[in-house]
Amino acid sequence: MLIGELARRTGVSERLIRYYEDQGLLESRRRANGYREYGDDAELTVARIRAFLAAGLPTRSIARLLPCAAGVDALRPCPGTLEVLHERLEELDRRAAEIAEARALLTRTITRTKATTPAPETT
Repeated sequence: MLIGELARRTGVSERLIRYYEDQGLLESRRRANGYREYGDDAELTVARIRAFLAAGLPTRSIARLLPCAAGVDALRPCPGTLEVLHERLEELDRRAAEIAEARALLTRTITRTKATTPAPETT
């Protein structure tokens, strides 16, 4: 299938599809006229890439994981796959803790600000 058809089927822009290819995540063959032609598995590969991106994985990690893909959001236990996934989960946990701390600080600040704000005058 040509890039336009792949873009239509996946809802991903042609520009992103070219980017995935540049990053080594997706393969195409060139026709004699220079057009990119994608295999039957390209649609599933794009879905996998999108799922990994939604999980916050960088393309360098996705490149390591794609050969181990088994479905859209499942992996075979290839060497290093669990390490990559655990590292990302730990990073998300750290960020979640930072966000929770920032939220608690903001909530305290709002509460204290309300307590120190004078009541509006009534006439």
